[in-house]
Amino acid sequence: MKLAASAGALPLLSSTTLAQLTPNPASIRPPSPAERDAMARLAHGFMDRYGVSALSFAIGYAGTVIHEDAFGVADIERNEALTPRHLFRIASVSKMITSVTIFRLIEAGRLKLTDRVFGPGALLGTEYGPPPYSAGIDQITLEHLLTHTAGGWSNDNRDPMFTHTRMDHAGLITWTLANRPLDLLPGQRYAYSNFGYCVLGRVIEKLTGQSYAEHVRSEVLARCGVTDMTIARDTREQRQDGEVVYYGQGENPYGMNVPRMDSHGGWIATPADLVQFLMHVDGYTKPVNILRLRTIEIMTTAPADSPNYAKGFCVNKSDNWWHNGSLPGTSTIAVRTHGGFCWAAFTNTRRRSSDMDGELDKLNWSMARQVAEWRVA
Repeated sequence: MKLAASAGALPLLSSTTLAQLTPNPASIRPPSPAERDAMARLAHGFMDRYGVSALSFAIGYAGTVIHEDAFGVADIERNEALTPRHLFRIASVSKMITSVTIFRLIEAGRLKLTDRVFGPGALLGTEYGPPPYSAGIDQITLEHLLTHTAGGWSNDNRDPMFTHTRMDHAGLITWTLANRPLDLLPGQRYAYSNFGYCVLGRVIEKLTGQSYAEHVRSEVLARCGVTDMTIARDTREQRQDGEVVYYGQGENPYGMNVPRMDSHGGWIATPADLVQFLMHVDGYTKPVNILRLRTIEIMTTAPADSPNYAKGFCVNKSDNWWHNGSLPGTSTIAVRTHGGFCWAAFTNTRRRSSDMDGELDKLNWSMARQVAEWRVA
């Protein structure tokens, strides 16, 4: 899984202080048939360029999904037409959901960003092995995991999340703590870490006594009006009802332990699901958000030494927030814009060593700009 797109290709700088925002205008119209056709032409051009058989897109404003569309086929072999209701793996877009869940627990007084994660008296205690740990592991805090500054376990060719695929969460975390020392002491450098967000999922489970997915569905997604999201499975035969088929371009999209990725990259969803989720944490007055304004500000403010990534959200100087996701068979992005829009787009393939992820981001902006009245800056 990798991080690529830049939500409008703007320079990545610190986010500004969030103010309570009222949608302006209060509402907008859906696109006309001609504008929908223009969007479709852009989508099909992207699909032709990158060999995409299924692309789904949704856009929301002021609490309403104002447009959604789906292009291509969900299953090539069966010639099954894609609809906006088809589900896709969303990959690392899942990290936004995990972050919001953590911040709801912080608001409830059950967590603090400064809480240590491993070792006696820490959030997970010695559940994954007793000390002595290698240097720095017992200093890792919740904030380090959220900001990818724990000091190690990055998504390079040694990413723990793509090794020992037969191990469950407990086995993998125990093995990693015992066998993979940190590269640096916590807090010294940003290094994008899927494993760090896997650990955050286990913190959620430890505090709530529920499975990660069960708690997120009831305490976050349901409050956003989202009811059909779940954790993906591994094989083509294990797909959920309504889930697309994934196609690799020189990669096997069915060779991973996807359920083990739950809290860093395991969810399946429709684009409209992610739009509904984002509109409930976007800092706008409509709809009512599921987090307090101050919490949202903290969540979307990046550290000074890592200005492009806050806590589960990429950010830039234009006050756009987003996350993209990439797995074999998947390229995704979900964006909250400074102009009040939230949108998401998912595909059922990816092309390595290309700018497909960045171009998917640009495609969203270009499609939204087909409606001049929307004033997409």
